[in-house]
Amino acid sequence: MYEEFYGFEEKPFQIVPNPAYLYLSPKHKNALSCLEYGLNDNVGFILLTGEIGSGKTTLIRFLLNNMDSNILPAVIFNTNVTAEEFFIFVMQSFDLKYELKNKAANLEILYKFMYEQYIEGKRVLLIIDEAQNLSDATLEEIRMLSNFQSDDRMLLQIILVGQPELQARFKNPSLTQFGQRIAVNHHLQALTGDETRNYIQFRLKKAGGRPDTFYADAIDEIFRASRGIPRTINLLCDSALVYGFAEEMDQIDTRIIKTVIDELGIMGLYDRSTYENMPYQVSNTKDDDRFLRRLEKIETGLQELQLQVELQNEEMKRQTNAYKNAIIGKAKHLIKSERKRNLKLWEDNKRLRMKLKELESKTKYG
Repeated sequence: MYEEFYGFEEKPFQIVPNPAYLYLSPKHKNALSCLEYGLNDNVGFILLTGEIGSGKTTLIRFLLNNMDSNILPAVIFNTNVTAEEFFIFVMQSFDLKYELKNKAANLEILYKFMYEQYIEGKRVLLIIDEAQNLSDATLEEIRMLSNFQSDDRMLLQIILVGQPELQARFKNPSLTQFGQRIAVNHHLQALTGDETRNYIQFRLKKAGGRPDTFYADAIDEIFRASRGIPRTINLLCDSALVYGFAEEMDQIDTRIIKTVIDELGIMGLYDRSTYENMPYQVSNTKDDDRFLRRLEKIETGLQELQLQVELQNEEMKRQTNAYKNAIIGKAKHLIKSERKRNLKLWEDNKRLRMKLKELESKTKYG
């Protein structure tokens, strides 16, 4: 819609995680360094947390795209499952055959697979996104997977990615053993005001546009409204470009941003009255943090749901190629069989009609 008007080659502020658009702020660089350290040091569990929309999934996709070829990764997005269902997802993610309701056999298959990779000099990595949704029973199953090891190293590394409450869960006595096995633990913070400005300008240039498309005070307004959360920044900026295009404005000013915030308040974004007196830095009190986290979950729920649907759709496309081929093959076989059956029915019908004509002829001239 607005791409040609502003000179973009593509939309710069899409909410679907795109590693090509990862802005490596100091916070994201630190997070990436922690992930890389955990992988290189062959630790069992790595924990990455952050607020909704802070860029965790984009960071993971960037990591996957730049991963050593000797690492065999699999990603699981669907975590609202039972422990039994989750284990099946693990098997499917590594394209392993599994037996329903036979955990012992599946464990043996998985161990054999990981040991074979170890012999070939490869490492197996399991990344679990939205891990805060996992039940305690499923987390216990995941902990048990860390028992797969050779004499000198872990056969399976696991990265848990989730929202801040995931950290709190590991303080529960029932998960103490799991918490003790997490060797690398990093929380991805929101962007500062300066980082928000750099983030917006980076995306504008990446898409082929001008870095000054947004006035400085408009970016300040975006930061106050988004509190430095990248996905919320994307939603505001994308909508602002639509409004700016409609009014044929070469640059986006604060009036446009305030209009966008007011108009999109019913869609889960902040109403201006909730933040216009808010200082640039969010209060560090526990009550404020809890309130703001809760508010953000409520207000961005629909966007999170949309994102997960898109991510799971991509994951299903990657994981089900073999399954789809089998289905297609079966469908072709059924079509072929159905055609044979139809042809036989047609021939039988043809013979029957000929016999009826013979009978009619005999009756008529007999």
